[in-house]
Amino acid sequence: MNIIETHKITKMFGKFCANSEIDLAIRQGEIRAIIGENGAGKTTLMNMLYGILQPSSGEILIRGKPVNMSSPKDAIALGLGMVHQHFKLVPSLTVFENILIGAEKTRFGIIDKNEERKQVQQLIEKYSMRLDADDKVASLSIGAMQRVEILKMLYRDVEVLILDEPTSVLTPQEVDELIESLRELNRQGKTIIIITHKLQEVKKLAHTITVIRHGEVTGTVESKDCSMEDLAFMMVGRPVLMNVDKGVSKIDKQNIVYEVKNLSVMGQRGNEAVHDLSLRVHKGEILGIAGVEGNGQMELAKTLYGMMTCASGSVLLKGEDVTNAWPDQIRKKGAGIIPEDRYDEGLCLDMKVSQNLIAGYHDRAPIYKRPFYNSKKIKELTRYLVEKFDIRLSAEDPNVSSLSGGNAQKIIIAREFHADPDFLICCQPTRGVDVGSIEAIHKHIIDFRAAGKAVLLISSELSEIMSLSDRIVVMYKGELVGEFDAAGVTAEELGLYMAGVKRVPTAE
Repeated sequence: MNIIETHKITKMFGKFCANSEIDLAIRQGEIRAIIGENGAGKTTLMNMLYGILQPSSGEILIRGKPVNMSSPKDAIALGLGMVHQHFKLVPSLTVFENILIGAEKTRFGIIDKNEERKQVQQLIEKYSMRLDADDKVASLSIGAMQRVEILKMLYRDVEVLILDEPTSVLTPQEVDELIESLRELNRQGKTIIIITHKLQEVKKLAHTITVIRHGEVTGTVESKDCSMEDLAFMMVGRPVLMNVDKGVSKIDKQNIVYEVKNLSVMGQRGNEAVHDLSLRVHKGEILGIAGVEGNGQMELAKTLYGMMTCASGSVLLKGEDVTNAWPDQIRKKGAGIIPEDRYDEGLCLDMKVSQNLIAGYHDRAPIYKRPFYNSKKIKELTRYLVEKFDIRLSAEDPNVSSLSGGNAQKIIIAREFHADPDFLICCQPTRGVDVGSIEAIHKHIIDFRAAGKAVLLISSELSEIMSLSDRIVVMYKGELVGEFDAAGVTAEELGLYMAGVKRVPTAE
């Protein structure tokens, strides 16, 4: 029996077609993965299934009956729940209070916390979620927070659980735990749909995989019948290298390009987010910083590229002090900046693609000669970078707000690599980017290092850290707790340090 079907479902945004006549049939009790390139339309499709968006044409059937969902409330009433990539929890409240938000148990008009606590603990035990109903969410690991989000939906008795990029902020051990939790939910009769770009996890978890490209379904296959290479080909329409060839390293250990000395940074809540951190990056080296999100990487990155100031310590670029320098000063000293948050820190959504491609470098020749900008040169540069970096546009020079997240990220990648700096602060370079684009971005980073440049890579994607880095340090609660040769360490070993189970002082 199909629990969900779509018949020729289409979604238009003005003249742009995000989904075109999609036919989908999801069997009750299966685990279905929806994969595709950035901008392929998979999230749009899921948002229609969850009532966030409504189809322009076509129909959705739940248990064989046509439905019209005008909001997520309608979807939940029909048994569909969605866990979003960015959690919607209140840190100061307990697990049971977060799960019951909007569905509180009352007695004589007063919230009955004892009954709430009892029901949530029973739910936790039923689905083996390894939580305590009384724990404050602020004290939980990222993986535990995700389990709370899942329980919020299960409490509302959903039969279908949709998860958007469910492993993007988890350690390897937490990924394994999540996969086992989802399998247990599936064994108990839940239908699960996951949207992800991590093909290895798709292969581990999904029974069936649907691939979407350019708003259309290119195929639905059984997981056991296809390889990751097959899936990547279906996604992008060409063979994709699944493992980066970074070649032989030519690190000049006598040439320190970038050095951080005893850096401490205060977080937004007045806590010490980074404590006494020191590191060096040498010419021809990629130094990777691994860690679960929320352990000071964001504050470190923002301090290094000029969006926050440090409380103490110093930062040297090519021997010159750039401590607490502004981003434009850092660029002028020879550093490129790929920020963590592309929208808040790297792009202006209401400006044209061409304007974003020169941002931060807009006072350089040949596009600028005081007091005029050379519009012809800007147009030529835009066409060149759009083609070279495969930035997919809906018009000749649209606002960045019209682009998918992956194509927006490519604008930053194109801008920073084209500037040809000596050192690159590279923070979450492939976040939300599809497998074909990841391959291209990784190649740019490797070529940059092969040219004798230096890279500081901060990424929550452990596979990315391991495949690109020459040397890896692990960050936990604002400190570096381990240092490794990338060629000689396993993901499991790094995961123990990322979780704080192991700790060894780093040494340069």
